[in-house]
Amino acid sequence: MARWLPRSADLTRFCQKLNRVKTLEDDMMETSFNRCLSTMDLTLLGIGGMVGSGLYVLTGTVAKEIAGPAVIVSFIIAGFASLLAALCYAEFGARVPKTGSAYMFTYVSVGEIWAFLIGWNVLLEYMIGGAAVARAWSGYLDSIFNHKIKNFTETHVGTWQVPFLAHYPDFLAAGILLVATAFISFGAKVSSWLNHVFSAISMGVILFILIMGFILAQPKNWSAPEGGFAPFGLSGIMAGTATCFYAFVGFDVIAASSEEARNPQRAVPRAIAFSLGLATGAYILVSMVLTLMVPWYTLDPDSALADAFYRRGYSWAGFLVAAGSICAMNTVLLSNLFSLPRIVYAMAEDGLFFQVFSRVHPRTQVPVIGIVVFGVLMALLALVFDLEALVQFLSIGTLLAYTFVAASIIVLRFQQQKVDVPAQPAGRRPGPEPGEGPAAGELKEYESFSDKLQLVDGDKSKEQREPGQLKAAFEPYLEFLSDFYPGEVVTVAVVTMMVSAICLCSILVFGNSHLHLPTWSYSLLLVLFSLGFLLSLLLIWAHEQQRGTQTFQIPLVPLSPALSIVLNIYLMLKLSYMTWLRFTIWLIIGLLVYFGYGIWHSKENLREPTAQRASARYVVFPSGSLDETVQAVQPGARPAAGLPRADAGQDKR
Repeated sequence: MARWLPRSADLTRFCQKLNRVKTLEDDMMETSFNRCLSTMDLTLLGIGGMVGSGLYVLTGTVAKEIAGPAVIVSFIIAGFASLLAALCYAEFGARVPKTGSAYMFTYVSVGEIWAFLIGWNVLLEYMIGGAAVARAWSGYLDSIFNHKIKNFTETHVGTWQVPFLAHYPDFLAAGILLVATAFISFGAKVSSWLNHVFSAISMGVILFILIMGFILAQPKNWSAPEGGFAPFGLSGIMAGTATCFYAFVGFDVIAASSEEARNPQRAVPRAIAFSLGLATGAYILVSMVLTLMVPWYTLDPDSALADAFYRRGYSWAGFLVAAGSICAMNTVLLSNLFSLPRIVYAMAEDGLFFQVFSRVHPRTQVPVIGIVVFGVLMALLALVFDLEALVQFLSIGTLLAYTFVAASIIVLRFQQQKVDVPAQPAGRRPGPEPGEGPAAGELKEYESFSDKLQLVDGDKSKEQREPGQLKAAFEPYLEFLSDFYPGEVVTVAVVTMMVSAICLCSILVFGNSHLHLPTWSYSLLLVLFSLGFLLSLLLIWAHEQQRGTQTFQIPLVPLSPALSIVLNIYLMLKLSYMTWLRFTIWLIIGLLVYFGYGIWHSKENLREPTAQRASARYVVFPSGSLDETVQAVQPGARPAAGLPRADAGQDKR
């Protein structure tokens, strides 16, 4: 029976396949897309993805039912929390200007299977999100016409009472998605122009709301007789923060569009910062004027802004608010339909998803097949499904993507930076520049002994530590860590930190309510897991990281990504168990797709080396000994450090 068990070497090779990272091209600016988007285009795409129906619906709901006027504080905290995730996206979008967003960022730093699962969840997130916004758009427009469209459909088409299906088919929602799909397929420039139009109208309406709102403001609505500024206390503010956090999830459209930006190194970080700042300001100011116009407890959660103007005697303003809401929802639809096919394209281009979706139209320079197929699927979802029960599923995919991107930032920052080899001046021997030598543990090849002997003294005279190596100040205390490869300890510490964060957040969320832990054990577990998290963070900080890159870098690494990881895990654990059940089912389907197709068609398989002619090289092993080893030269691969090939002859000189 033992012969049927897999060998350890086979298991190792299989795990290496699952965790292989994407090899990037030398010229990352080369693309089959049209690089035509400016900083302004990306900024308006981000604003369109964030400032949607939530501005007109979410503000009133949170103010009345969760936080009161202190919804302003909830949006401030949620904006700051979103900033932590946005900065991670900004650094990756500038350093890796390729489409794919969180999928691509995870693939180049963490591993293939994790990247596929992130992309798989983001795919469903965009589909459900777009269909849900389309149904909200349809319902809002129908309410303006006194539900005549709904009544006509129910009378002439009929209704059904089937679980998970809508009460009646929503042809209007499906129709708007098909129209938006047609516009998106015309190219990035047409999509951007259309987004500009709707964003301009939406921002004009927001400006009108703010001016009229402050004119009609009554400070007494925040007074103690009306319940005060924070009637639900700190718990209400934090509960409101968890809800408001999802209002800012649209900024990743900017990272997904980085392959179509003219100058992504500058445009992506600026666009993310500008769009997130403007969106946060809009949410805060609209919440302020809304709760100052009328008492917070009298708000209509379904149409708070329009109802507030109506009750103050400006019923005509309700039509402007309705127009702004419809335009804002149009921008969210465009954002979803713009991002989804590009993420699918990135997965298909890497071989992890069906190759048909990697085709780019030669004239419009967009993945037309992906746009049409997923636009039609989104329209079918909006037509027949009751999406209210699935909307909460959206948040878990977003939070998981945020978590992996934050972890990827830490891993990438402590990896050795790949640099292009410059042209050597005449008469100069090729060799590494200071700080650009091979990684520790790599085989260093030289054409002759004299080359090595000339470099030995130079290596001794300089002491410049590479990214991922232990800092010199900590070496006397953590000397046992010096034997590991650069970045290896950091990777283990990141995994330990994430496990500690999961345990810590689990105790915070379930310790009293579900586990009913005694006070002493609750406190002890909190202290233990907090120490584990902090020690992992300190261990990461004790290593050198990349410095002086020309692109944007998030400050305070590893602290900033670590805070983002804790926050995202905490919010994920606050979701209902049904959300986790649906997430698990979708994850299992994704694993079937990956192991049935993706792992076999991955383009990283094509990079596996093939043996070529043997040649003699002088090889410096990590031990420092000089051996002349005859081995097969394999382009793009290196033998295991310190282990000569079994089929190679060896002759000591």
